[in-house]
Amino acid sequence: MLQEFHFLLLPGFSALGFISALEPLRVANRFRPGLYRWRVLSLDGGAVLASNGMSVNADGPLEPLGKGATLLLVAGFEPLQSYGPTLAHWLRKLDHEGVVLGGIDTGPLILAEAGLLDGHRVTLHWEALEAFKERYPRLEATQELFEVDRRRITSAGGTASIDLMLDLIGQAHGAELAIQVSEQFVLGRIRPRQDHQRMQIASRYGISNSKLVQVIGAMERNTETPLNTLELAEAIEVSRRQLERLFRLYLNDTPSGFYLRLRLDKARQLLRQTGMSVLEVSIACGFDSPSYFTRSYRARFQCCPREDRRALGAG
Repeated sequence: MLQEFHFLLLPGFSALGFISALEPLRVANRFRPGLYRWRVLSLDGGAVLASNGMSVNADGPLEPLGKGATLLLVAGFEPLQSYGPTLAHWLRKLDHEGVVLGGIDTGPLILAEAGLLDGHRVTLHWEALEAFKERYPRLEATQELFEVDRRRITSAGGTASIDLMLDLIGQAHGAELAIQVSEQFVLGRIRPRQDHQRMQIASRYGISNSKLVQVIGAMERNTETPLNTLELAEAIEVSRRQLERLFRLYLNDTPSGFYLRLRLDKARQLLRQTGMSVLEVSIACGFDSPSYFTRSYRARFQCCPREDRRALGAG
């Protein structure tokens, strides 16, 4: 049975996320002709510029789609700039008509803003995940590579789009075809949705000490209410001095200094990806004192939070 996919490209969309979703369909048709058909849509039917500067021609504007079709919104930086009443009405109408709705990279933000992800699991690019959770605290956002939850499909973007489409191909036409398609992309394996979006902590920081990996994981999970050094040490059953020695030996840092930079990096993401005030961001990242937050931010990024946000807006 022919299955239709429609890709709505939003200005500044991720070219890699889009191509990685489209190519598996093309290759599947090569092995079994006639399985898939696809169309590229844009808000006005014109060409759309990707975040890398590449221009992609659209086949049409927002238009009626057949029941059983799948629509994937492909976005990149600042997707909500494309959101408005016309797009929201169109998406809700498609949902009412039985169209499967999905988002790639930051595309799920559009669906969430339209109220179309309530009661569904959702994932998106890890860099936008914290901002998403702050904006939509009632939604179940995960760190998976992709999520398929009834008539909602979401992907973290990048090469995770390949894994999503291989999963959909496998569900519809069997694992053998999914493997054939994956081999054309020279993949060592088909990643399940539960795989991590980011490198594991050990790989990211180039460390092998299991206790240090555990404590960094605890830091990343507790940015809004930071743990003190003693609590971190007790969590991995070492003394405070031993914990400090681990950080000095493997990272040439202190636990408090490393933790502070983690929280400041999260603060910068929230400032750049949400409309939260500087005070709200400071609280969300565990800073009791706004003045201490501003001083620490300036020391790390050579500008204060408000200046950083203004510079981003000017760019």
